[in-house]
Amino acid sequence: MKKRIEHLIFKHFDEHLTDEEAKELVEWIENGNREKFDAYTDLNFSIESTKNEKHRGNPSLWQNITSVINNPRPKVKSLHYWRYIAAASVVLLVAATFLTDKTPPPAIVTPTNPDINKNILIGSDKATLTLEDGSSIVLEKGKNYTTDNIKSNGEKVTYKSTGSDKGNTTKVSYNYLTVPRGGQFFIELEDGTLVWLNSESQLKYPTVFLTGKPREVELIYGEAYFDVSPSTEHQGAIFKVHTNEQEVEVLGTEFNIKAYQDETFIYTTLVEGKVLLDNKIQKEFLNPNQQLVLNKETKNTVIKEVDVNYEVSWKDGIFSFKSKPLKDIMKVLSRWYDVDFTFLNPKLETIKYIGALNKDQELEEILSIIKNTNFINAYEIKENTILIK
Repeated sequence: MKKRIEHLIFKHFDEHLTDEEAKELVEWIENGNREKFDAYTDLNFSIESTKNEKHRGNPSLWQNITSVINNPRPKVKSLHYWRYIAAASVVLLVAATFLTDKTPPPAIVTPTNPDINKNILIGSDKATLTLEDGSSIVLEKGKNYTTDNIKSNGEKVTYKSTGSDKGNTTKVSYNYLTVPRGGQFFIELEDGTLVWLNSESQLKYPTVFLTGKPREVELIYGEAYFDVSPSTEHQGAIFKVHTNEQEVEVLGTEFNIKAYQDETFIYTTLVEGKVLLDNKIQKEFLNPNQQLVLNKETKNTVIKEVDVNYEVSWKDGIFSFKSKPLKDIMKVLSRWYDVDFTFLNPKLETIKYIGALNKDQELEEILSIIKNTNFINAYEIKENTILIK
């Protein structure tokens, strides 16, 4: 019975409960097992702080959880749902191998190590803004920067047209926003398009979009989430995002592009609307909940259905993984915490995990959670390199 319930709980975390399984889980919880259920969800202190701050005066956490279990899966447009679920009840990481029942269930232990390595910093809002003349401005929390058409409070940068610059059809000025490892940043372009930049990313864009001309930006490398201002608000001007290997044309939509230099594939995920991708060999349309994977070496493409919540939750402060190999998870963590990982046992790289992690957690707390799954023996921190044993 214990394995059955644990199986249902992790299926709930992975959003794959059937109606009958959901009823079974709710009946078990309401039959005097609410505390046991909480033991699975309260894996670290960040959950408790989230409850205290975000749910004060609201219905009980239990009511919210049962509501999630009982109600149909939300539409992808409500992406804040995923952030809420991760903060309230899914801030954990478990080996997906456990779901096959081939191994004993992992120990559910809250990390309590008081000697957490404070030399490894949690990522934060920071970026470098490079202007047309080549000068650079460091943007970070607590530092303001303002010009006639640029304003930054250290957490985001906003561009506004001065009016006369829209009519200048002879020259376009470009700026670069570069986010280092251990950083993230938000930008509002002059046309109202919103862009979230992930760690180790760079975006090139015009300071103003000219009237009657296509609105074009370039994701030079990294990952970015775009919420594009509709073309109907800009005299029909289309919006294009260029990368080294492809061009994405949109009319007004939300999508994510992941195009890191050290990765073989470019992932374009459509959340809402419609986009056309052109890699100079073929053109493909994407519909919501679809992801196009482009092999940069062979130029081959594959379109697949995905749960977009897992693909874009990073912009809402959550790392979410759905049967991801540990090697891929460590690559994500390396960019956010600006560290490197080395696997002393290559077999550990392929262990798959599901779950979500709060980006405000200390890295060592996350490593402790992974260790408590009993699939890795230990980890060792040597300056900015983590050895996985």
